[in-house]
Amino acid sequence: MQMRHILGSGASNERKPWGEVVRFGIVGVVATAIQYGCYLLLKGVMWPEVANVLAYAVSFLFNFVASVKFTFHTHATARKGAGFLFSHVVNLCLQTLFLHLFLRLGVGAELAPIPMFCICVPVNFLLVRHFLKDKK
Repeated sequence: MQMRHILGSGASNERKPWGEVVRFGIVGVVATAIQYGCYLLLKGVMWPEVANVLAYAVSFLFNFVASVKFTFHTHATARKGAGFLFSHVVNLCLQTLFLHLFLRLGVGAELAPIPMFCICVPVNFLLVRHFLKDKK
């Protein structure tokens, strides 16, 4: 199966319903790599929770642009931007809570974000999709 067929060209009648999930995964992997890389750089000079918040902020802008243009093939509007921001505030709160929980459970600071991502990424997909998906 060709990658263009899986991802779709942007026209809604050409996209497979699960193509959004694949595209979200691609954007999510890149955004998560940006966040995790920044986190690893910052965690040595500040509390891991603070490092995660700052790293999250760095990846946020990339994530919004890529989600609007690539994942959901939609146009940015103030309403969608506000919904995206809201979903990411919820996601950031969940990440902070779970990161702190895993650190308290004894998971090392280098590995604690991994189970945190496993929980928070699917929740974030549902929230972002709700706010960015064009209503038919």
